[in-house]
Amino acid sequence: MINNSYNILFEKFLEIEPYILDQKTRENLFFEIMKVLTEHHLNNSKQYQNILNASSFRMDKLIKISDLPFLPVRLFKEENLLSIKDENIIKTMTSSGTSGQQVSKIYLDKTTARNQTKVLNKIVSSFIGKTRLPMLILDSSSVIKDRSMFSARGAGILGFSIFGKEKLYVFDENMKIRVDELNNFMQIHRDKNIFMFGFTFMIWKHFYKELKIVDYKPNLSKAILIHGGGWKKLVTESVSTDIFKSELNKVCKIKKSNIHDYYGMVEQTGSLYMECEYGYLHTSIFSDIIIRNSKDFSVCSEGQNGIIQVLSILPHSYPGHSLLTEDEGILIGQDGCKCGRRGKYFKVLGRIKSAELRGCSNTYEG
Repeated sequence: MINNSYNILFEKFLEIEPYILDQKTRENLFFEIMKVLTEHHLNNSKQYQNILNASSFRMDKLIKISDLPFLPVRLFKEENLLSIKDENIIKTMTSSGTSGQQVSKIYLDKTTARNQTKVLNKIVSSFIGKTRLPMLILDSSSVIKDRSMFSARGAGILGFSIFGKEKLYVFDENMKIRVDELNNFMQIHRDKNIFMFGFTFMIWKHFYKELKIVDYKPNLSKAILIHGGGWKKLVTESVSTDIFKSELNKVCKIKKSNIHDYYGMVEQTGSLYMECEYGYLHTSIFSDIIIRNSKDFSVCSEGQNGIIQVLSILPHSYPGHSLLTEDEGILIGQDGCKCGRRGKYFKVLGRIKSAELRGCSNTYEG
């Protein structure tokens, strides 16, 4: 059953543009709904209640955002955490991971799934516009299988597909570019803006490198690319963000300012942190981050490296609204990015050294 106070507050958030409020204003609104969520999970998840009771947590001691209790994101690999009855589960999403690793399982009800779509729509539309565009999916259609259980890769494709029309999966089942189909698509839509989506490492290996091999240079100068995941593999190849953008520009003329990375995870699907044209990731009104010291979990100052805590107003069917990730990041500033978007902006520096190795493109090993 949806918490009525939460529902009312959530609808208020949907009326606000994702990046228009300054950090202080948004933080006051955000904290209000996060308190409601915390109490909701305390009342509806026995496991969450036991965890917080063990740490002597008390709602009346919850004074500010940084007081919000957090769960280690790894816990979702080890426990089935949910705040709804089993019969209300409509979808189970699994995290990415290399073969043999445990994966997170995230359980959604109708309301949570619907809210994820609404928020994703608000965030992405602010970057690509509200009109659905011809879409190139830089993946194979074979990845979409069981729609009741999504991998991070499949969920990403289906989630972003709502922004496209006349979609083309660029790769065949062997992850080779469908050159004839792509060329035909480009001819049909040669005077239109195009939306592209894919996973970072796969774009590099199967799109960028293959385009060079087949010596085909589609003109994607009017395209907007959103991508994420798989950076660890590219770092081992000494591929930086700048190199990634520059090389793609060379093979298909896509503007570097139209290439947007994002930071997100299946444990908080829908709450994306999008990269602006200046290379910084941004919190929206639906999310927040806190950088914590790895030694004592105290809050880091701007410019200080630490572990990323992610907060989201979306997880209602499971207690995933405040999570300590296994990623290291740095808060650059608040309200001052040259792109004009307000709120916090930051960078992800990579996985913390003791973290379990995790792939970001499902179990893909190509």
